[in-house]
This record gives sequence, structure tokens and C-alpha cells, in this order.
Amino acid sequence: MRCPFCAFDDTQVKDSRPTEDNTSIRRRRQCSSCGARFTTFERIQLREVTIVKSGDRRETFERRKLEQSIALACRKRDISQERIDRLISGIQRQVETTGDSEVPSSKLGEMVMDGLRQLDSVAYIRFASVYRDFSEARDFEEFASSVAEVAEAGKHDD
Repeated sequence: MRCPFCAFDDTQVKDSRPTEDNTSIRRRRQCSSCGARFTTFERIQLREVTIVKSGDRRETFERRKLEQSIALACRKRDISQERIDRLISGIQRQVETTGDSEVPSSKLGEMVMDGLRQLDSVAYIRFASVYRDFSEARDFEEFASSVAEVAEAGKHDD
């Protein structure tokens, strides 16, 4: 693996261990040339999946983009990184095991919405505001009140 600091082609693995959710391997590496240390992650990729966006644009599914979207929605919330990583890995597994090589972005968005709804209501509303393209405060109010009604109904089901 190429060193990100000096671009030397030979690095050595110093330590390997599974991540907390056992979906990847974390490797500590050291460059043979400059001595810099860095971390890489090795993940299983079941298949190449293309996300079909609006206007029939197509992009290769990238876990990094999913991580960024969810991290933004969960920013400054009291949610452990482990729970966020489990959510991301679960969505990635769903995408890769659909049996289709192409997944509509709307289906991916709904997977994220479902996961965030169970994880944190504020993160859910934040993501929904972008995903559903809220344009004014009333959109937030209506969506937030529907989330609150569902949460309240869930309390009475216990």
C-alpha cells in the first residue's frame, strides 16, 4: 500500500484487529521509507452497486458518501460512533444484498430514513429536511409534529 505522506510503495502492517461491529479490519501501517504511521480499513464488498439518481444519472455506491450524510445528520447528537457505524454497515449490506446491480437513490434515502428514525428523532428530522427538500419553516413544523405523534403513540403501545 502506498504511503499517504511520501508516496513510497512499501508499507508494513504493524497491527490488525476487527472493528467493534466486526464488519471490517483496522490495520495500523508504517512506511518503510519515511517511518510515518497511518490506519487503513479493509471491508467486504459483496458487489458493485450503482445508485440511480434523478434524471437517470448513475453513480457507483460509495460508503464514504453514506457516512458523510449520516454523520452530518447526527452531528452534535449524543449517539455513539459504534451505533452510527452499525447503521451505516446495515444500510450498506441492504444495498449490496438487494439482488439488483442498480438501486434508486429514493430507495437508499428511505433506508437511511428508516435507520435514523430508530436511532435519533433529531437526526431523522435533519436528514429528512434535506432528503425531502424542506423549503420553509412550516415544512419542518409539519414533519416534526408527525414524528412527535408517532413517538407519542409508541409510548402508549407499551
